[in-house]
Amino acid sequence: MRRDRYRLRLLLLGAVLVTSACDEPDLPLPGLTGGWTTAGCEFTRAAETVNVGGRILPATPAPLAAAIARIDTGGRADHAASYAGLEVDQQHVRVIVYRVPSAEFDDFIRFSAENMCIVVRDALHSLADLTGWQDRIVADLAAWGAEGVHISSVVARYDGAGVEVGTRDVDLARIELPRRYGRNAPLVFVEQGPVVPMAVPTTPRTGG
Repeated sequence: MRRDRYRLRLLLLGAVLVTSACDEPDLPLPGLTGGWTTAGCEFTRAAETVNVGGRILPATPAPLAAAIARIDTGGRADHAASYAGLEVDQQHVRVIVYRVPSAEFDDFIRFSAENMCIVVRDALHSLADLTGWQDRIVADLAAWGAEGVHISSVVARYDGAGVEVGTRDVDLARIELPRRYGRNAPLVFVEQGPVVPMAVPTTPRTGG
């Protein structure tokens, strides 16, 4: 008799656990972590070049350029919480996309890649997040100059690592900027002198 009651209690407990699991809301999957590649990376493609003023420069094939446009446009518009940026590797005819892991964006990348090689890597921050921090710092440039921190450049890094701040006052910037923006602000400091305008325009550099 006691054994039957024990079995009954176990069955009732199991029913409660199953019922509770069914009532839980579905949580969005974060997507793959650690990086992955599309099926197009299984194929080898010859790198393309273009002749510019007698110089042979690497070129991005039209199908790869189209995939880049689809991913960049869709990433900025519909997957802003995940998309961080991308890097074109013309030598290996591929694109490296950085994103905060997201199953939905991963599916979009697979669809947009078609038969092109896309390497997907994890990012700490999205472009939208970093752009917000970038705008705050740019708005304070004059104030920073008055305080002795001369900032030459402010740019959201394409790999999502943070907002790169170029300054000749690196040591001072590492102390003062976190005081204003918080110690968790995604800032990357690099030593850089003042920007000097070029007298003669040069050909933009391309490559992987």
